[in-house]
This record gives sequence, C-alpha cells and structure tokens, in this order.
Amino acid sequence: MAIEEIAETTGTATTATTTGTTATIGTADAAASATDATDATDTTATAGSTAAAVTYPIAPGYQVNVRSGPGTTYKVVKVLPYNSRVPIRCQRHGQKVSGPYGTSDIWDSIAPGQYVSDTYVRTGSDGFVAAPCG
Repeated sequence: MAIEEIAETTGTATTATTTGTTATIGTADAAASATDATDATDTTATAGSTAAAVTYPIAPGYQVNVRSGPGTTYKVVKVLPYNSRVPIRCQRHGQKVSGPYGTSDIWDSIAPGQYVSDTYVRTGSDGFVAAPCG
C-alpha cells in the first residue's frame, strides 16, 4: 500500500498530510517532517487511522512460513511471499531456530494466532523490539 505524503509550508508553520491525516507543525519541525517523509517506507498507515504501524522486512530471498504458535511443530497457517514486510504486535520465547539473521528462540506475533521466527525478520536487534505477548 503506497503512502502519500504532502508537506506545505505557509509562513511559519508547515502542514503535513499523510493518507488523509493532517497535522500543523512549527518551522523547527519542518525539516524533521521532510526527513519523516523519507522514512515512510518503514511505516504502513491504516485508512482512517492517525497511528502508523511499523513494519519490518522479511529476509530477502525467503518465503517464510507463518505458524499458529511459536515453534516449527505448530501448523503453517500461511506463507509470506518474497519481499514481504510484517508488523510485530508482540513477541514471545518459543522453539530455538536458525535463520538468515542468526539463531534465536524469539517468535514475532504478526496477527492473532500468527507467528514467524524472529530469525527471518530484520528488526536490527537480537532482543525484543515489541512488548512480550500476554
């Protein structure tokens, strides 16, 4: 889903519009707003929502199994296509597996009842990047 960002400068304030959401910011924030526009590829906006969900890329060249729980013994519920990006709702410890980003027992919940091994998701961290699943 493409994200459209428009920044307009009027006097001492900048108005930024992202997928139907408008915010007015001061000139000191105008440069930061322009920088945020370049980071738009790392977020996915939900229509009608003011909050953007951060998504993480799946390792290049991999189609990743999404499982019903945090381990390879759980049922495969779907397969992510190449070049996918996923939101991480929460994370939990599970079966230790090895993948392109190392060996870990961290599993990422990408939707209710859907888990992928963190070793296939480029989070930039060896630890949790989201709250533990409850």
